[in-house]
Amino acid sequence: MPTRLVVLVVLLLLPEQGIGQTGGASVTGHRTPWGDPDLQGIWDYRTSTPLERPDDLKDTITLENEAAAAFEERRRALVEQRRADGLNADWLDNYEVGLADGRTALIVDPPSGRRPPLTSQAANRQEADSVRRLVAHGPEAREFTERCIIRQSAPLWVNGYNNNLQLFQTPDTVVLLHEMIHEAVVIPLDGRPHIPSRIRQWQGDARGHWDGDTLVIETTNRHPQWSFPRRIGPTPDMRVIERLTRLNADTLLYEYTVDDPDTFARSWSTALPMRRTDGPLYEYACHEGNYSLPLILTGARAAEVQQEVR
Repeated sequence: MPTRLVVLVVLLLLPEQGIGQTGGASVTGHRTPWGDPDLQGIWDYRTSTPLERPDDLKDTITLENEAAAAFEERRRALVEQRRADGLNADWLDNYEVGLADGRTALIVDPPSGRRPPLTSQAANRQEADSVRRLVAHGPEAREFTERCIIRQSAPLWVNGYNNNLQLFQTPDTVVLLHEMIHEAVVIPLDGRPHIPSRIRQWQGDARGHWDGDTLVIETTNRHPQWSFPRRIGPTPDMRVIERLTRLNADTLLYEYTVDDPDTFARSWSTALPMRRTDGPLYEYACHEGNYSLPLILTGARAAEVQQEVR
């Protein structure tokens, strides 16, 4: 049995006092029985706050009262417009909650609330990726999410739906179980070094440690076909630093920093408060009834025929 699967099975078989006691009176100060901060439970990270600050709010960091309500209504109106256009929008749920701390962007650094400019290398990769996706000779030309291989797990990305994360802990391991698709990221805390740089993995190579009451996770060694942000092309040397801090019984602060000199002019960081929820966390069977790939490839072949006729 693979090592990661063994770890996850062991975690799921632990007695109840070892898991799932976030916010309970039996966990003094939200601590595990072995003394670490207790981050366990299911956390909902939906938000109306966009990743980047809209152009019309470039000088506004936070909104309050009527202004915040108007902004949230504008975001919800996008979903209603989708329904009015005859598109399925019933599965979207990230607009059902308010702004994260009233902020107009999840990005907190740079202060502009926007990602830094792309490097020239990244711009070239983005253009090449657009051409590759347009031609789509085979499924490998499509995004890894469309192929149900993996969803972005580090850094965490707010989706249109399935915005839930379940966290398990042991003294030397943390597991992040993502509801979107099927990722279970196993993070050792025992100080072991990263794997050799020649080994590249879809989820990268994650290592964790405690900085006071904050769990710090560093992820490296991305697979060459993994891209972040989407459609900019491979960024195998990207380094992501995630920080998880339990603020109170019902709030887990999630922060991350992206450091990728081959893609961005400088590093950038975000902050997102998560809310504790009773769940449940549902299975995501990505390939069940998945017609998108054959339809996309069929459409690409039809487009090629039309170009030949012309």
